[in-house]
Amino acid sequence: MERKVLLHTCCGPCTLYPLRVLRGEGVEPVGFFYNPNIHPYREFRRRMAALREVAEKRDLEVIWHRDYGLREFLREVVFREEDRCEVCYYLRLRETARLARSLGYPAFSTTLLYSPFQKHELLRDMGEELARRFGIAFLYRDFREGYRRGQKEALELGIYRQAYCGCIFSEEERYDKKLRRRRRGSS
Repeated sequence: MERKVLLHTCCGPCTLYPLRVLRGEGVEPVGFFYNPNIHPYREFRRRMAALREVAEKRDLEVIWHRDYGLREFLREVVFREEDRCEVCYYLRLRETARLARSLGYPAFSTTLLYSPFQKHELLRDMGEELARRFGIAFLYRDFREGYRRGQKEALELGIYRQAYCGCIFSEEERYDKKLRRRRRGSS
């Protein structure tokens, strides 16, 4: 088993449970905050601050990509809005794999595997494909079983918990009741 892993971290609350599990397995994660999808800018800053709190409270080293990458994300997703999750996962996992290889980490993973709202199989397949491409391992774990536990821990620690995935489209879906009803009706 790989002892060190570069762990893409989307936010503070989603980091708590995977961190506990990986450390319990003898793996020492190093967090990597790279999330060009997050909108608006104030939300981006809030999520960085929440992860900083988790890192301090749980002694987690984090590599920070502090540049607000919304323009890059939008350039990649324009006219592919319905496939935005795939584009978003790819941007973040590719950068994590690239950085892991360049820093000499034997493996990478992501806290996106923690959320029951993400496309889990797509994340796994994409991670494995990028692992082959970059010549390092993708550490796959299904962290979803700990979702409620991690959210409860974040609440107890007073860590900011966001109300939507992060992108401008998920924000719209979260707050536009008519859109949610239309989507539910079409599925």
